[in-house]
Amino acid sequence: MIRQNNRPPAFRTWPVRLLLTVFLLLLPATPLSSQLRGVDLDTVRAGRFDMGKMWTFEYAPMEYFTETYGFQADRAWFDGARLGALRIPGCSAAFVSPHGLVVTNHHCARGAVARVSGEGENLLDHGFYASDLEEERSIPDYYVDQLVAAEDVSDEVFAATDTAASEEARRRVRQEAFRRIRERIRSRHQVEDGEVRVEITALYNGGRYSAYTYRRLRDVRLVAAAELQLGFFGGDPDNFTYPRYALDFAFLRVYGNDGEPLETEHFFTWSEEGVEEGDVIFVIGNPGPTNRLNTVAQLEFQRDVSVPAQKAFLSSRLDAMRAWYAENRERGEELGLRNRMFGLSNSLKAYTGRLDALTDPVIMARKAHGEEVFQDSLSQDPALRERFGNLISDMAAIQDEKEELGPESSAYVGLGSPTIESGFLLRSLSAAMYLNARRMDLPADTVAAMEERLLAVENHPRELEEALLAERLRDFQRYLGPDHPVTEAALAGRSVEGAVSQILRVSVLSSQEEARDALADDVLPGDDPGLLLAEAILSSYGSFQNRYSSLLRQEEELAARLGRARFQVYGTDVPPDASRSPRITDGVVRPYEYNGTKAPVYTTFFGLYDHYFSYGEASDWNLPDRWLPPPEGLNLTTPLNFISTADTYGGNSGSPAVTPRLSIVGLNFDRNIEGLSRDFIYLPDRGRNIMVDVRAIREAMDVVYDADRIVQEFLTHELFRSESEADAAVEGPTGGKESR
Repeated sequence: MIRQNNRPPAFRTWPVRLLLTVFLLLLPATPLSSQLRGVDLDTVRAGRFDMGKMWTFEYAPMEYFTETYGFQADRAWFDGARLGALRIPGCSAAFVSPHGLVVTNHHCARGAVARVSGEGENLLDHGFYASDLEEERSIPDYYVDQLVAAEDVSDEVFAATDTAASEEARRRVRQEAFRRIRERIRSRHQVEDGEVRVEITALYNGGRYSAYTYRRLRDVRLVAAAELQLGFFGGDPDNFTYPRYALDFAFLRVYGNDGEPLETEHFFTWSEEGVEEGDVIFVIGNPGPTNRLNTVAQLEFQRDVSVPAQKAFLSSRLDAMRAWYAENRERGEELGLRNRMFGLSNSLKAYTGRLDALTDPVIMARKAHGEEVFQDSLSQDPALRERFGNLISDMAAIQDEKEELGPESSAYVGLGSPTIESGFLLRSLSAAMYLNARRMDLPADTVAAMEERLLAVENHPRELEEALLAERLRDFQRYLGPDHPVTEAALAGRSVEGAVSQILRVSVLSSQEEARDALADDVLPGDDPGLLLAEAILSSYGSFQNRYSSLLRQEEELAARLGRARFQVYGTDVPPDASRSPRITDGVVRPYEYNGTKAPVYTTFFGLYDHYFSYGEASDWNLPDRWLPPPEGLNLTTPLNFISTADTYGGNSGSPAVTPRLSIVGLNFDRNIEGLSRDFIYLPDRGRNIMVDVRAIREAMDVVYDADRIVQEFLTHELFRSESEADAAVEGPTGGKESR
């Protein structure tokens, strides 16, 4: 294995600095306060990789990889890394055989597993393995994308947009330039299987543009998937934590136009040795989006307004759902409430991590120093100063204007979300828009579509509906104040609880059935409390949205100009923010300190069973019957999950972790809680990405699932059409299987 060779500006107002000083003096003995003791914030400096290591393939860091890690990272190496990796819906994946075999995370394939389940089957809970090639199940509406080319097209885009006379004209000519570029690039590429897709992605917030050409393949079939309890072992409590013990993997197969497994030249060989501490790895995937290039003023707005509001929204709705679910578990399962709660909890943890980062004075000081250095670079070059010198101050002015709209933006967070909004409020808003459409004599099909949307809003169980409506009314009360027209329309001088009770008792929009009857009889009373509230909301929200959208458009234009300025100053030494576009990142397998101890670089099956016996069957650490007792021959010392400093983010799920020899050693599936700050800054001393070790995948497929057909394929690169054919290939001279 190859080893790795081994002053910020003042805050905007003095009261903020005073509060920060008091905050630091009063901090309890937490890890953050321990870190800050003795730290002079005026001496904090930005680091070389604060903006991260999410390198793009069109700006491949060949020299950096070669010099840092001591192997020849040339264009051929990067081509192999690019063509072996894949993009799938919402996630990443990788070819691991020349016969279209693909590996990814279980949680990335969870929806596919559910879609291919037949009547009476529960493949999510019980797992799946196709012992014959013919048993591999076609996944409807699925695809894999292979990146066949990546190129910078900025000059062509800017040649069109830089002469435009207005913002609207720039948008128009930019889209026309995109169309021409896509047509030209598509004409250069032809593929035997699949279709060619060209996507143009803004990098550096629009400071550069790259065209990514994909081969999209739509015949994808499920080959194998672990049980949900293994793939999601530890559940929500373990999410964003480490040590971990999740067997988060699934196998797919891509087929060609002839209906046979796709023959592909590029794939990652399966590592039998795995990794150990100090090894370098490279993770390839589609992370994003991040906010590392944001100015300090933008981060302060997120810290003070948007992130706290998002966190409060998620927390309040999750609390309401959990309280109802605790009393109505069976009904909650029928409604799929557990999955919804996990989604909310996942987002809540992420926003909590973001807020922790934004309120960390050391992180903000590093960001401020980096911005100061960047501003100094602009000031020292007359041409850059003339063109870009005022951008940071202009961006700060936009944030001040956005902050004036903070109450409205906070009150309306998540408004209209179909899964977690009050059904009554959704119907009320839809009804108001429907009636307005009728009054405005809009086309009949438009009115009919609005009516259909109104009637499609399903009921929540009554107690849950009351709780969700109460939380929205509290949002209005908390952020808009008691005298705002929306709050007055919602409460009419009553308590939140009293308003909820009265509204749901009186309004014909309280349930799907009442709304349907009212529309059938053409009776929607103008004084219905739902309509009165909806009209107040739409009036307020419309005014807010007009002004806020204008500010966001201005912010987008400034961010693009800042991106161009950064590229002028730093070039490709600073990678762009993640944008769900293909990236490769380097990292080292390295432990870290946490909770007063040290996290190991990898966990084992011993830990998985320890958690089962420690927490018991009625926990998130339960095990399926197939795993109890431990199957004979299962090597419990096999590494299960491992960590590295690689710079990953949401979207990197399923990303292959490979060695300099392009052997796959793991699948990225999560970050630790300390890594949640990566939205804004990359800190390899704290954050770790978490991966499923391929040694655990092989051990489970071999011993637990008896999937010799697939194990032999990714080890020998031969295609076996049946399990018996694979068994015959591995039989020893005495007729028994050879030892692994």
